[in-house]
Amino acid sequence: VKVKIPFGNKYLDAIFSVPEKKSTYGVILTHGAGGDMNFPHLVSLAAYLASHGVVCLRFTCKGLNIAYRTKAFKTVVEYLKLSDEYKLSGVFLAGRSMGSRAAASVIRHLSQEDDDDFIQGLVCLSYPLHRPKVQSKLRDEDLLFITCPVLFVSGSADEMCEKQLLEGVASKMKAPKKIHWIDKANHGMAVKGRTTDDIMEEINAQVFSWLRENIALGQK
Repeated sequence: VKVKIPFGNKYLDAIFSVPEKKSTYGVILTHGAGGDMNFPHLVSLAAYLASHGVVCLRFTCKGLNIAYRTKAFKTVVEYLKLSDEYKLSGVFLAGRSMGSRAAASVIRHLSQEDDDDFIQGLVCLSYPLHRPKVQSKLRDEDLLFITCPVLFVSGSADEMCEKQLLEGVASKMKAPKKIHWIDKANHGMAVKGRTTDDIMEEINAQVFSWLRENIALGQK
């Protein structure tokens, strides 16, 4: 289902992937610095989640300014929260690369403003912890503030997320967290000798099983 979400004097293009049965939880998903919501990994994950009973809203927001991307993501969260059509009890925010930074930033901002538990967790696909080869400056400030569950899915050969550095940040985080390493994958989740579909199956299954665990926890 295609929708346009009002954002300032513009609209954000978005697509709902809707499960057959009514879903009580949703995932909001966005892309990295390049591309848009039709990035193959996002399309694949959205379809997988919907087929397993989780509504997924993916949206496009161009722009390399993290504050702008964060503002757009926040607008989408509010839109879904107020939606009459999808009365959800909670959402997980998810993004790829820069999109996951924006998601982390939104969660940090919203947790300072309200504590109504609408946001259940964060999924970071290829979180860009540092610029390529610039490992002295880590983009970890939002991660250290977050308290909801966080899943990282990263390639062990990601040039923007050195394995030991992410593990170090994770050990300092207050939030319950899990890291799933895709062996030998780079920032774009490509692995020599493996097909994209094969890698996507691994990522999708990881994300879904983590969501399922955390939804179950939230419902207790």
